Amino acid sequence: MSDVLSRWNILPVAAAVDEILPCCGSRAWADGMVGRRPLPDEVALLAASDETWRSLAESDWLEAFRSHSRIGESQAPKAALPRSAAWSAQEQQNVAGADDFVKIVLAEGNREYERRFSRIFIVCATGKSPAEILKILQRRMKNDENTELQEASEQQRQITQIRLKKWLQG
Repeated sequence: MSDVLSRWNILPVAAAVDEILPCCGSRAWADGMVGRRPLPDEVALLAASDETWRSLAESDWLEAFRSHSRIGESQAPKAALPRSAAWSAQEQQNVAGADDFVKIVLAEGNREYERRFSRIFIVCATGKSPAEILKILQRRMKNDENTELQEASEQQRQITQIRLKKWLQG
């Protein structure tokens, strides 16, 4: 068992919620994860995360989405915790290095997405080029509301999995 997980398993409830919250951004998810303790290893942690995430209400998903910066923007939203903001910057490092034209097109796409779906565009940006992210954004703009909410939720689930692995590393 990792040292981080061992320590987290015995933290008081409020401290454990605060510790894991940056991995997802949804307080209901963090509460649910704390309620599943003790978790013996990374496999159990990741499985518990998926189960907890899938059991949440749409409002909880939206709360998690609000904890992210827009793709291509360095400024984290006010709802973002410092650790979450730092992880977001790492996840978007490929976009930060994009040329100005791609950044402009992504910014326009973000605004169009927000007008259409009333939330920010969520994508698991880790390992993706700016061109790939732009293509994903353009494809997802064709989704209906329900399909897009499900796709955004899946992207958030993937982001959470990556962040949990980072969290375990300390």
